[in-house]
Amino acid sequence: MEKRLITLCKRRTGLVATAGVLGGVLAVTALGGTSNAAPSDDDAGNRPKPQAQAQEAAPAPEASDARMEITPGPGSHNIGTNGPVGVTVRNGKLTKVTMTAVATGAEIPGTLSADGTSWKANGRLERATKYQIAAEAEDAEGRSATANATITTVSPANDFIGHLSPEDGSTVGVGMPVTVSFDKAIGDKAAVQSEIQVSSSSGQQVVGHWFNDHRLDFRPESYWKPGSTVTVTLTRNGIRKTVTFKIGRSQISTVDTKTKQMTVVRDGKTIKTIPVSSGSPEHPTYNGQMVISEKFRQVHMNGASVGLTEKDGKPSYDIKAVPHAMRLTDSGTFIHGNYWGNSVFGKVNTSHGCVGLKDVRGGGDGRQPAAWFFDNSMTGDVVIVKNSEDKTTLAPGNGLSDWNMPWSEWVAGSPTT
Repeated sequence: MEKRLITLCKRRTGLVATAGVLGGVLAVTALGGTSNAAPSDDDAGNRPKPQAQAQEAAPAPEASDARMEITPGPGSHNIGTNGPVGVTVRNGKLTKVTMTAVATGAEIPGTLSADGTSWKANGRLERATKYQIAAEAEDAEGRSATANATITTVSPANDFIGHLSPEDGSTVGVGMPVTVSFDKAIGDKAAVQSEIQVSSSSGQQVVGHWFNDHRLDFRPESYWKPGSTVTVTLTRNGIRKTVTFKIGRSQISTVDTKTKQMTVVRDGKTIKTIPVSSGSPEHPTYNGQMVISEKFRQVHMNGASVGLTEKDGKPSYDIKAVPHAMRLTDSGTFIHGNYWGNSVFGKVNTSHGCVGLKDVRGGGDGRQPAAWFFDNSMTGDVVIVKNSEDKTTLAPGNGLSDWNMPWSEWVAGSPTT
């Protein structure tokens, strides 16, 4: 069961970009989803400001003195298969550390030191694999703390440098764009893009768009055709790498914040209508087309991570196990289970930006609406929010929100068209 601390974010969508100059080769590691913040097109170089995610404030415990560090740091790419990967803690002791492969859920064994202040992963890691590390610790007063990181190991095709999603052989929803992220800034975008070809068995025209110097996405004018196969071919200095993935059934879920209902449409037919609670008037949910990029059985949401604290410095809320959480934007919007607001669904919007569905603590009841939606959704599925009081524009580069950009503007962002 996955569990990680979520950095909750407000409405700014400009995301940090890494400076640098592209080396002589293009490399791609095939990945699924986008767990770390991707660069945005409209405010590059700035982190998004926090958007709180809790639907209603849970009782806030005392802040822990324990301070953890995960090596390598969150979002690290091209990690060697021999590591080192580890966790250390100051002013406390580690109580639990798990490291799992995102695609398979396989857990990586590790060793905890005798004094409880460090943990180290054992053995070799797999190449071109995305891992999640979740650590928990307690200070001398028994107050808990958590730390999380997502890292990716080096690609077996060392003649390519970069990161590609979705992963080779995966099946995704109709809204999943092809995303190529570069660790170093790309100067000659036309030259690099000319070496990346994306096609669909549906015959749809596919065009690339640069959000900034570090991110290149590909998509057709409208959602991918269900059942089609997308092929990505990358060529550099005579070396070719091919990645293919399949488009599954079409599932488009529309959240109407006025009626407080979500309508789930699969292959053109409504299969479920679910009462929801979205952002309050003070913290409205984004309007627009969003795409599920990650799924977590449980996540830890803490107000202090976004500066939401009480006068005494305690976090405004600290919910350790928010069930059935699915990421919609890099700036922190999720659609998730809510077990603490039993009377709000379909009646009142109470959250700080997320969309909440009725659930139970621990998420163990498969009959609950949140469990049903989680089990019947895949990465790449589309979630549309309408009638929100939010007046800002959801940036297409905030998560996988590419579909909010008009086609003419999308094509204009491609130097090869």
